[in-house]
Amino acid sequence: MKDIELRQYVIDELEFEPSLNAAEIGVAVDAGVVTLSGHVPCYAHKLAAEKAAWRVKGVKAVAQEIQVRFPEDKKHNDDEIARRAVDILGWDSMLPREAIRVKVQDGWVTLAGELDWNYQRDIAENDVYRLGGVKGVHNTIQIRRHADPVDVKTKITEALKRHAEVEADHVDVSVRGTGTVCLTGEVGSAVERRAAVNAAWRVQGVQAVVDGLRIA
Repeated sequence: MKDIELRQYVIDELEFEPSLNAAEIGVAVDAGVVTLSGHVPCYAHKLAAEKAAWRVKGVKAVAQEIQVRFPEDKKHNDDEIARRAVDILGWDSMLPREAIRVKVQDGWVTLAGELDWNYQRDIAENDVYRLGGVKGVHNTIQIRRHADPVDVKTKITEALKRHAEVEADHVDVSVRGTGTVCLTGEVGSAVERRAAVNAAWRVQGVQAVVDGLRIA
């Protein structure tokens, strides 16, 4: 697909996304790499734009250069954001209480601590990024190691074979002793690539995923 066609598809998808004002977002494409720019009124919109771009067939990578710019009447102090972040994390029944530490500086929220599952890590980030005044989230939460590397590899390989969106025969899985999973090989699209990475993250004991997959 030509870059000019891909750019138009991305623009169309941004316009199709009801949570966004596509006029706020600039799109450039070079060899399948999409660069998003412009200003949006909240961090949730920034993430929504990135997800919209990834939904377009032919996108190989997304460079996120969108900036969050709040209206004057919607600015929040860091201490207010921190209090609300602590509250919302404490209210979430999917998260162990007091397992996550919160730091806020200039609207950027840093999450730290240890959890048992990556899905809990994602939940914590999703809880926080929707808060008013948040410019971005640094998620430094660590995943505790529970399983043997051989067991982790077996579970990931089996999960990939079950997954309708992944050609498992084209994906190689290796696991380092620290709980780091390395995925290599070729996939047919960005959707398949994300599906493979997400499948790896769903296995308990995975602390990091190195995405070495190539889009054919």
